[in-house]
Amino acid sequence: MIDTARMKAILVVTAAIAFVASPIFTQSFGGFEPGQFPVAQENPPAQPAGWAFSIWSLIYGWLLVHAGFGLFKRADAADWDAARLPLILSLVLGAVWIPVALRSPLTATVVIWLMLATALWAFFAAPARDRWWARVPLGLYAGWLTAASWVSIALIAAGWGIGPDALAWAWIVLVAALVFAAAVLIKAAPAPEYGAAIAWALVGLFAANLGQHLALAIAAALGAVLVLAIAVLAPSRTA
Repeated sequence: MIDTARMKAILVVTAAIAFVASPIFTQSFGGFEPGQFPVAQENPPAQPAGWAFSIWSLIYGWLLVHAGFGLFKRADAADWDAARLPLILSLVLGAVWIPVALRSPLTATVVIWLMLATALWAFFAAPARDRWWARVPLGLYAGWLTAASWVSIALIAAGWGIGPDALAWAWIVLVAALVFAAAVLIKAAPAPEYGAAIAWALVGLFAANLGQHLALAIAAALGAVLVLAIAVLAPSRTA
């Protein structure tokens, strides 16, 4: 008889390795190129500073640790098994995301929203125990995907000349992302790891706009404070 839980644990490891290896076999990703859009996006105000993307190193490493711990220590644990299927789906999509993004920002936006949906599914299903091995890496992953997904919306809209200009779209997605993140934080509370990833993206947005769009930069900084406050103060779902 096939041990399906253990098989899924093995698939999580395999998918995590493929996900982490993707930049090695393609190239690291620090944002879309301006010329990938019909309306070139030079220094788009919705995009965090390039150094903010360094969080991927932490996420990659922690997801590998999560996968290894899940296989060798919790392979047959039902609480761990609940998050495996959505995580596998998200990581498989993530393994092909960079090649897709290098060719088509529009397709990449669809893919990253699917990655986010399955990452949040995994995060909500993550076990309450083994927090540093399970919820923390999944929360960081889902949090950064949340920020990246909303940034993609702003870039696609401005890059295809839909509605207002790039700065207006940056404001729109900032508000939308904060509302979205607050809803996740309240539903998943306590979720400081998710909030930390969102706050990191907002600090990157603050830095990127400080010299040109001061009001947006200040709003991003205040948003980071708000997100962290909700992450700390939201009532626990287990309370």
